Amino acid sequence: MISEHSDATADETAPLALKILVAGGFGVGKTTLVGAVSEIRPLRTEELLSQAGQLVDDTDGVDQKVTTTVAMDFGRITIRSGLSLYLFGTPGQDRFWFLWDELSQGALGAVVLADTRRLEDCFPAVDYFEHRRIPFVVAVNCFSGARTYGSQEVCRALDLDRGTPVVLCDARDRDSGKEVLIRLVEYAGRMHTARLLDSVG
Repeated sequence: MISEHSDATADETAPLALKILVAGGFGVGKTTLVGAVSEIRPLRTEELLSQAGQLVDDTDGVDQKVTTTVAMDFGRITIRSGLSLYLFGTPGQDRFWFLWDELSQGALGAVVLADTRRLEDCFPAVDYFEHRRIPFVVAVNCFSGARTYGSQEVCRALDLDRGTPVVLCDARDRDSGKEVLIRLVEYAGRMHTARLLDSVG
């Protein structure tokens, strides 16, 4: 027989899974980030870039890219005992943006990956999350050979709302990616708490 006390204890220690989106422009490193941090083999929906796709996809600055995400990437990472993140990488091209509304349902927050060589490519993702009041952090993927900018410079260039975190990262590195996700969870938690207090104030 299980007591009421043990039921309460079980509820208190129930594992928590949070949904996180990874967004940004074409070729910015979304699939790489999800793959680097995921503790399971990531689900990928990548296809080879076609000649027809070259007519609509801007590959300037990412000439070596040969595949593209056509639906989503999925991965999972445990931040600490009892707290896991489900990561959904969104497709970067505008012709796939109709998927974003479905993917964003129930999301705690988002990571917007940025490449300073093509910073304008992340404007649509920034606008999307700002208009839907979904907390997000901007993670600048530091590509080799790209000029390095400080977080304040990136914040001003993107005209971010005050307090939106900007972090530098290497999307290939698990520890670097994990730090980005921790920053997002902390920021999203503060935002959701503040909104809850405002609603009852």
